Amino acid sequence: MNKVSVWISALRLRTLPLAASSIILAAGLALQAQLFDPLIFSLALVTALLLQILSNLANDYGDAISGADNESRVGPPRAMQTGFISQICMKKAIILTTVLCFISGVSLLVVALGSDLQSWLLFLLFGLLAISAAISYTMGKLAYGYYALGDLAVFIFFGLLGVAGSYYLYALTFSYWLLLPACSIGMLSVAVLNINNMRDMYSDKAANKTTLVVLLGRKSAFIYHLLLVFTAPLLACLYLINSGNTQIWQFIFLFSVLPLSKSCCSLYRAILDDLRDGELFNRELKNTALSTFIFSVLFALVLIPIN
Repeated sequence: MNKVSVWISALRLRTLPLAASSIILAAGLALQAQLFDPLIFSLALVTALLLQILSNLANDYGDAISGADNESRVGPPRAMQTGFISQICMKKAIILTTVLCFISGVSLLVVALGSDLQSWLLFLLFGLLAISAAISYTMGKLAYGYYALGDLAVFIFFGLLGVAGSYYLYALTFSYWLLLPACSIGMLSVAVLNINNMRDMYSDKAANKTTLVVLLGRKSAFIYHLLLVFTAPLLACLYLINSGNTQIWQFIFLFSVLPLSKSCCSLYRAILDDLRDGELFNRELKNTALSTFIFSVLFALVLIPIN
């Protein structure tokens, strides 16, 4: 592999649609309220994608240093694990991406918040927390991903802050009803992480990496997975119904539940057979992430006023 291919692989571009899902849904909510701003959308999207790339690089670094990425790993090979990227080069990439995240995030706040000092301080704190969370998931002595806190972090940053926080940047106001679609995307994003952790359960155990799946076991983690996948569309439906004047065609986003259901069936068989080969889990992880992206796009589209 040449250097460019190695770095593209390290960025894990296939994870970016999932990172974009909350931003797209927030844009749909802003369009519903007739508050959409293309510049806010663009900057929010860039910031979210950079944060995801930062998380990917830090995850590559942290798991390689801790030994969680080793020869027994069943997931896709990592850049530092295989030796294609050195520790020093990865550190430099993490620092550069952190700086880009900060610049993009501050630019977003300048455009969206203007001189609103109280909102500035709050969202600057959110931004710093997001950067810190992206880095410290598996990197550092207190990597929270090793203490079964990854699911909570994904739910907060991909769901609550990703959707409700982004919407606030358009509207400068908040409604508790926004928590319904925010929780929907948060739960589906956690479901993607859960597949990753079900796949890696045995290697994580061996590396003393405690995920929620390690604590629960695969069978209980699968029940948890079903709860995430099938509660998410119900919450979205509740939001849509509460919006008023809802038409049947607007529930078209529920078609994304079909591939999610198929994925659950495949995962169920794999867990019953105690499958330790990562191929099936990798495929369903990709399918679930793509279904989440489609869910967010369809849901955002049905929120746009026709008249």
